[in-house]
Amino acid sequence: MAKKTVKDLNVAGKRVIVRCDFNVPRKDGKITNDNRIIQALPTIKYLLENNAKVILMSHLGKVKTEEDKAKNNLDVVGARLAELLPGTKVTFCPVTRGPELEKDVADLKDGEILLVQNTRYEKGESKNDEELGKYWASLGDVFVEDAFGSVHRAHASTVGIPSNIAENGLGFLVEKEVDMLGKAVDEPAHPFVAIIGGAKVSDKIGVIENMLAKADKVIVGGGMAYTFLKAMGENVGNSLVEEDKIQLAKDTLEKGKGKIVLPVDNVIADAFSNDANIKVVEGDIPEGWMGLDIGPKSIELFKDTLKGAKTVVWNGPMGVFEMPNFEKGTLAVCEAISELPDAITVIGGGDSAAAAIQLGFQDKFSHISTGGGASLEYMEGKTLPGIAVISEK
Repeated sequence: MAKKTVKDLNVAGKRVIVRCDFNVPRKDGKITNDNRIIQALPTIKYLLENNAKVILMSHLGKVKTEEDKAKNNLDVVGARLAELLPGTKVTFCPVTRGPELEKDVADLKDGEILLVQNTRYEKGESKNDEELGKYWASLGDVFVEDAFGSVHRAHASTVGIPSNIAENGLGFLVEKEVDMLGKAVDEPAHPFVAIIGGAKVSDKIGVIENMLAKADKVIVGGGMAYTFLKAMGENVGNSLVEEDKIQLAKDTLEKGKGKIVLPVDNVIADAFSNDANIKVVEGDIPEGWMGLDIGPKSIELFKDTLKGAKTVVWNGPMGVFEMPNFEKGTLAVCEAISELPDAITVIGGGDSAAAAIQLGFQDKFSHISTGGGASLEYMEGKTLPGIAVISEK
């Protein structure tokens, strides 16, 4: 359903609260990758250009103790924002409520930014505390949701604030995510191929079931494939298997007859190490050995399955791509998808996005999602509360 976006809102002279995703990686107190801050800039710049008073909110890391607060202080993001937006006044407020925050909000002028301290400093954030949501909403006139990585969480900053501000809409980042995932998952051009990888069946079974209802083929790779292979009666040696999910895998294979495509050979190792002894086997994996990547015949099978696809959604790597000896399957899938002519190709965040970026394919896809958990839940067909709460046009 069409939602209001930032362009539908009257923001001039208004206090606009923007929920961003500034959950950036850091080392020794310094940001090591500012991609999430960069991704937020189009929405922030639009608001500045349209004379809004911009109030930015985000979480950073996990905060359970006072020590966690010190480690996850959002001031490092404020400093980076000031560098990325020269000429714009960026104020950082070190607290999440009270007179200091209220004064900073009151002092904010058109075209200026106030960055509020880490929302997770508040225990009520993750519980969507009603009073906290109302308090934060009282600081603004308009709300913009631009943190796709958090929209699957019903928190005070993602649901509580827009529930209490009538004027709300999606930022450019979330708008693009909803548009691209919607096109791929809800209105796919056929043939539609879904590729599901990763470690555990339990993490992805909802995605597989939803994709079986929508896609023409569902390729299953990664560690989770070994639970399916064992369900088919193959010996998988010491490979990762969820014994309590074997019956579920059998049922899913029955439901997905003719649609599910599994590896036919595997790169196996005698230890979980890049320096282990390695060989390729078809069929049974010997005891003492474990599958860590798909083999060359599986690569060709998956490539053939992808031929002619008009829509591809990919979530989860084909093997332990972090180790060079077990990255070939993921790399081959990246290459095969990137070479499809005129196809909508979407990576659903998380490890598959990390793999595509690490392997140099960042610009070869129609869209790489910024939210692993959110895109996974979207692919499962679940409602994302942080989007559901936004007003319709």
